[in-house]
Amino acid sequence: MATNTTTVTSSAPRLRRTLTLWDLILYGVIVIQPVAPMSSFGALSDRGHGHVVTAILIAMVAMLFTGISYGRMARAYPSAGSAFTYVAQEFHPGVGYVTGWSMVMDYMLNPLICTVWCAQQAHEFAAALPVWGWKIVFAAVFTWLNLRGIKTSARVNTGMAAVMSAVIVVVFIAAIRYIFGHPHNDPIFFTRPFYDPQTFTYGNLFGCTSIAVLTYIGFDGISTLSEEAENPRRNILLATVLTCVVIGILSAAEVYVAQLVWPASQPFSNPDTAYVFAAARTWAPLFGIVGFTLLVANFGSGFGSQIGAARLLYGMGRSNALPKSFFGAVDAKSRVPRNNVLFVGAIALLGSFFISYGRGIELLNFGALIAFMGVNAAAFMRYFVREPEKKISNFLPPILGFLICLALWWSLSRDAWIVGGTWMLLGIAFGAWKTKGFRSGAINFELPPEEEA
Repeated sequence: MATNTTTVTSSAPRLRRTLTLWDLILYGVIVIQPVAPMSSFGALSDRGHGHVVTAILIAMVAMLFTGISYGRMARAYPSAGSAFTYVAQEFHPGVGYVTGWSMVMDYMLNPLICTVWCAQQAHEFAAALPVWGWKIVFAAVFTWLNLRGIKTSARVNTGMAAVMSAVIVVVFIAAIRYIFGHPHNDPIFFTRPFYDPQTFTYGNLFGCTSIAVLTYIGFDGISTLSEEAENPRRNILLATVLTCVVIGILSAAEVYVAQLVWPASQPFSNPDTAYVFAAARTWAPLFGIVGFTLLVANFGSGFGSQIGAARLLYGMGRSNALPKSFFGAVDAKSRVPRNNVLFVGAIALLGSFFISYGRGIELLNFGALIAFMGVNAAAFMRYFVREPEKKISNFLPPILGFLICLALWWSLSRDAWIVGGTWMLLGIAFGAWKTKGFRSGAINFELPPEEEA
């Protein structure tokens, strides 16, 4: 039986519970970013032959059920916010290891895809430097900033979210003026972004939805704030669900107007920056405004995710899961895992020359969906299987969340399956060897606390 290992004594110092429900929702929206679907709009439209709005709404349903599971598991383990911990505690450390290894894939791929996108957009602004040159620039800048130990403050992140929200309002106004200022004769013009009978197939829709999950990546971070939230048993779950709803509706609206302005029947010159060109069609200055906003958003995401990946590798090195002399080392001056920052930066740079933005999203979601399925399974085990009273409210959300995530995972491309499957098989083989068949204690995938100077 799973046990709660996070109990603390009454004399131990605790974090102040100051975060209200609205604070938690704002945190979730900032982490996910209100412009989340704009960068991937072209990849989504190409994969689904349109139907981006429908795909994002289906993904929202999957994330709602998964969010309920995350919120419930945060009650059981208030000091942890990791899918690895939930699955390892409820099933077996070996099963938790599989979930944790999928998380490593996510952490490593995020700075890579941000490098790819930033390079593509920067090339649109300054074509004199080729895309490969911009990839080198961004990978180097991400690495340099993290080696210096530079961080963005909560105030900066909140300010960026406010600016992004203002840009979204301008995009909506310009798009509405454009749409109603250009007459059309298509009787299903306003519903075609939801369903286009000429291009619709279930394969296209679910393939698109499997990529659309990226729109919600990061919502699970709310569960890490359990110790700082007022009434965490209620607010963590409610905030997670409401964040998914807010982001889902906002994202659906963003891609809906984009598909009306730039129908799926019209090819993109560059799918990676498709939303920027769609916005510019409504009002030319939006090319620079939206392009720069998304560049800043992806820059911040890439910069932050690189140190996250470096810290995860540091935790694995410190526990001897990876060679400690390299991965478990911390720079004495900056208190940053220098070797890991350089390692992740090198992977991001090299990978950016071989993996497209769209393919990178699929690979990232390959790992994310495994983690989501694990959390749903853990919630089902703890709150339905082990509970003496069998409630339908403890049965349906995790089961539906698991099945929808499984269907989306199954709908990923063949290439994503080959690369992701190879990664998982190599990781499982490594873990089995390192832990002597998962008998000597599993590898820890928890992010370690930041080192103090």
